[in-house]
Amino acid sequence: MSLKSVTVENSKPNLFAQKSTEFSLNMTPSSIAVRELPLFPLPEVVLFPTRPLPLHIFEFRYRIMMNTILESDRRFGVLSINPNTGKIADYGCCAEILRFQRLKDDRMKMLTIGQQRFRVLEYVREKPYRVGLVEWIEDKPTSKDLKPLAKEVEKLLEDVVHLSAKLTNQKIELPDDLPDLPRELSYWVASNLYGVAEEQQEMLEMQDTALRLEREKEILLSTRNNLAARTALKDAFD
Repeated sequence: MSLKSVTVENSKPNLFAQKSTEFSLNMTPSSIAVRELPLFPLPEVVLFPTRPLPLHIFEFRYRIMMNTILESDRRFGVLSINPNTGKIADYGCCAEILRFQRLKDDRMKMLTIGQQRFRVLEYVREKPYRVGLVEWIEDKPTSKDLKPLAKEVEKLLEDVVHLSAKLTNQKIELPDDLPDLPRELSYWVASNLYGVAEEQQEMLEMQDTALRLEREKEILLSTRNNLAARTALKDAFD
């Protein structure tokens, strides 16, 4: 289990049609608790709130969907497909299109960002693309101070990055804008786990920030110990 590097390049303004918007977790896609939402299932892709997701839209039905969305509120739901079972997850994350570029044959490249999580209550229709009736979900409020736990996770994250850089002889650094709020940090860490889509899906569905951070602490601790052992072995033979 390891961390993946997620890089979204800032495209030149003249290449992308842009929508001026400021994103905040307090901004909800709708003022009502339930709404219909166009759905975009993707294999082993789990989107989290505040996290970017670049997309290349080429399949005809999803080109139709995106053209329709661009004429409304630019929002759609991302659902993960389990590659082993082919099952589409019941929980996903709403994405908003921030920038897009039209290519030949009406294909598109776009940059989206995760917003609010949701649960699919039922499918309203499945052709030409899926539309579901969804309800929004949030982490449950807590009176517990989660900052100490978040600091533990951040320290483990720093250790993992340091050891990874040493092991691979590469310059690897955490971003300067790493979230400092516990919930947002838990989303960042979960979104950057590599090769564990099922684990990410479980974290997306959690409605408890502390539980998500605790699981990430376990993963990072195990990863750090593994990297430390490999680094020590490497040093012994250098």
